[in-house]
Amino acid sequence: MQEAAECLRTLAHPHRLRIVEMLLDGSYTVGELAKACGIPSHMASEHLRLMRDKGFLELEKRGRRVYYYIIDSGLQNIMDCIQKRYAQEK
Repeated sequence: MQEAAECLRTLAHPHRLRIVEMLLDGSYTVGELAKACGIPSHMASEHLRLMRDKGFLELEKRGRRVYYYIIDSGLQNIMDCIQKRYAQEK
């Protein structure tokens, strides 16, 4: 249960939830994620670093760009649960 609590603590931020939601649909750069969240790139980078450190994400360099993508398949189930419960609040 400790690992589950750590996972949920890491995800417990609106910007990180939005980033995960986007990355479940494909890979994105820091700039693309920052723009979608309405935050500076350095803040998006910090959110991505935290989630990468927890093993949720990985990155891939394509030329001069770095793309992030989901590697933890369990995130889809967590997001499905969150969306079912809270989607009507949008």
